[in-house]
Amino acid sequence: MPAARLAAAAIVGLALALAPATASARNLAHTHAKSARGPSAHGPSVSAALLGLEQSGAITPASYQRDYGAYLAAKRSLGRLGGTRRAELGAVLANLQAIAAAGGFTPSRLPALFLTLERNRQWWTSEPLLANGARVSFAPSKIVWQYYAGQGIEIQWLATFGKANGYYLSGHENANLRQLLGEVLPLASSRAGGIAWEYEFRFDGGTPPWTSGLSQGTALQALARAYSRFKEPEQLTAARQALGVFRSPPPAGVRVRTALGAHYAEYSYAPADRILNGFIQALVGLYDYTSISKDPLGLALFQAGDAEARAEVPRYDTGAWSLYDQFGESSLGYHELLTEFLQHLCERTRQGPPLAAAGSAPVAGDEIYCSTARRFTADLRTPPQIALLTTALRGGTRAGVQLSLSKISTVAMTVRQGARVVWSNRATLERGRPRLLWPTPTGGGTYAVTLVATDPAGNFATTSGRIVVSRH
Repeated sequence: MPAARLAAAAIVGLALALAPATASARNLAHTHAKSARGPSAHGPSVSAALLGLEQSGAITPASYQRDYGAYLAAKRSLGRLGGTRRAELGAVLANLQAIAAAGGFTPSRLPALFLTLERNRQWWTSEPLLANGARVSFAPSKIVWQYYAGQGIEIQWLATFGKANGYYLSGHENANLRQLLGEVLPLASSRAGGIAWEYEFRFDGGTPPWTSGLSQGTALQALARAYSRFKEPEQLTAARQALGVFRSPPPAGVRVRTALGAHYAEYSYAPADRILNGFIQALVGLYDYTSISKDPLGLALFQAGDAEARAEVPRYDTGAWSLYDQFGESSLGYHELLTEFLQHLCERTRQGPPLAAAGSAPVAGDEIYCSTARRFTADLRTPPQIALLTTALRGGTRAGVQLSLSKISTVAMTVRQGARVVWSNRATLERGRPRLLWPTPTGGGTYAVTLVATDPAGNFATTSGRIVVSRH
């Protein structure tokens, strides 16, 4: 499979992925969902918000009847469900109520909101229970849905636009590409002076509706590519409108101003989180959009992000592995995804700026992106470095055996006295000088310690030493 096709598959496979690599980072894969609640004491109910839009002329009577009917059907279904099915449909209704109470019912947002409600009613009344993170679809629709335990099934926009990119790169799935984009264009919401494909559920502290620089950048890429093939103006128009979030600060947009330019946040509700893979893919999307559209605004947005990325990228290279964000190291999947995105940006910037004349010089970020991608690729084959630092401990204590570790690894410790194993422990540890627990014997003595470190790619290293334990 060509590298570009692999990247599209990686986006589909790891989307929202949107999950951080370590417990210390923002963990979106293990969202703690809020329980379903009744109508808010503040703000309008779903019924009142819909009626207000219809009476003001913002939506047609037919639209009102359709959405209100979907709401009543979901409420009736909820009353007949129990257990997980009731909890999941109830959570979707609770999110819908929260958005209505916050004044979030706008005409452009209603199609995605009520499609989500109807698909959840359909799923939880007639389809099987799901494992957290499972992807589902509703044939003949091409939209990708994902189950977030405690939040129901939600449109997975990153995976959906990644799927569109896969159709484009295949070269022979034009009908599927047209169909998918025809489905998603009416589901865009007005946001940040343009449009965005929003996530309509609670996500690790983020309240709906929110958007992502990662998914929006991938949308730009898919729409611009489709326009380059079909020359259908609505695709380019949508891509141009989707630039709005890259111009606006959070929470409406994802642009975080920096001294050098701009960082494009992965989550509009978390501007302080500097997640590199989402930022780099946003730049790839901006580059591709600008190369195809010749839009000076796209160029300005790319250049602002590129200036910041050239300064940020080296800080995410530990010398042995990548950082996911400013808090911790990447999982294997995110390390590989970041490497792939950096390689794509390397290939593009080697060709020059997205609006450069033929034969122009590469942009300054070229070698940074390329060399970092090479080092991250090499990290996948390089064993961790591990050493035992502790040489003496007091007996009768819950001591920590300290070690030196070059990259995130699962470390197994075995403690022996003679041929007898007296203690073993295993944990996934981040780089630095972490500790592993050992309740030391009260009688003291000299103990042989063996450490085996296995990194996320399966490379391993072993070291051993001795620890003298004083009598309690």
